[in-house]
Amino acid sequence: MFTLPPLPFAENALDPVISANTLSFHYGKHHKTYVDNLNGLVKGTEFESAELKSLVERVAGKSEHVAIFNNAAQVWNHTFYWNGLNPKGARRPIGTLAAMIDESFGSFEALKARLAETTIGQFGSGWGWLVKNADSKLEVVKTGNAEVPFTRGLTPLLTIDVWEHAYYLDYQNRRADYVRAVIEQLLDWNVAASHLG
Repeated sequence: MFTLPPLPFAENALDPVISANTLSFHYGKHHKTYVDNLNGLVKGTEFESAELKSLVERVAGKSEHVAIFNNAAQVWNHTFYWNGLNPKGARRPIGTLAAMIDESFGSFEALKARLAETTIGQFGSGWGWLVKNADSKLEVVKTGNAEVPFTRGLTPLLTIDVWEHAYYLDYQNRRADYVRAVIEQLLDWNVAASHLG
């Protein structure tokens, strides 16, 4: 059975960028529902004891397993998102990650601008990502709905959720304000560095 992973911070820890009210719905309702749905879908199937990421990879692109993919990928995406946020985390990258950012984007400020623009520009529900590609270069990409970069050979480093439930209680239609606040105040660049491999 898949379980809802605990948050790596208190429910009010992301205030004022993300309120405890938003977090209680986003994590306690939406994320939990994906876990519950996934357990119902895989019960008694070959996928019941699969590891989450490998399950996502196994069912990606298979129309007969689209419901399993959507719920499994959303469990993975949300867990990855929460773990990349830290109100007391590193606000700037250092070392290898900083050098890779300079090489790929020219500067940290240029990366932040690209990440904001791409994430804000995701049409409808989805995610903005900082990823490492197969050539060990960094890219900023967006994915719709439950899609994940690792099914395309990209290594996720950080993500920002732009499904409306991620920000609407706090920001209404001001997605740009939410995205920029997350980038400036919550993304933990040490976490991103830890995913470089």
